[in-house]
Amino acid sequence: MPRYVAFLRGVSPMNAKMPEVKRAFESAGFTNVKTVLASGNVVFDSPSKSESALARRAEKAMQEHLDRTFLTIVRSTKALQELIDADPYGAFKLPAKSKHVVTFLREASTAKLSLPIKSGDARILAIRGQEVLTSYVPHPGSPEFMRLIEKIFGAEITTRTLATVEKCAAA
Repeated sequence: MPRYVAFLRGVSPMNAKMPEVKRAFESAGFTNVKTVLASGNVVFDSPSKSESALARRAEKAMQEHLDRTFLTIVRSTKALQELIDADPYGAFKLPAKSKHVVTFLREASTAKLSLPIKSGDARILAIRGQEVLTSYVPHPGSPEFMRLIEKIFGAEITTRTLATVEKCAAA
């Protein structure tokens, strides 16, 4: 059975308990459900369906069982592993302390951009379908990275470090 990852936007240990999120996904009929970290990553098995249909099903289950929902973006673990195996950041010369981040889009971007885009230490490097390869050098209290991403792609996105994507793909 295909394995998927649901990336939930805006989840933290303060606003969602992962055991409750797991139960909501199980109530939706997903099997072999596992949460990864405490930041809204849910790995599960489901018969093949469109990723958007799976996301809608997860959002409905969260609303019913948690009395709230989080924007959900679903990718197959196979697609995530293909992204990882492609060494997506290998072609870019990035600062040593930069975080490599994948921004997941609900819909493929139609933005006409001249890449890379740089704003301070935040960079949008490439767009591959519904994934945007980004990087930034963290600075205390600086939301510059997310402002740049949301300005171009809107709020129906969620981001994960490449290390988190790797953990999710392997779960």
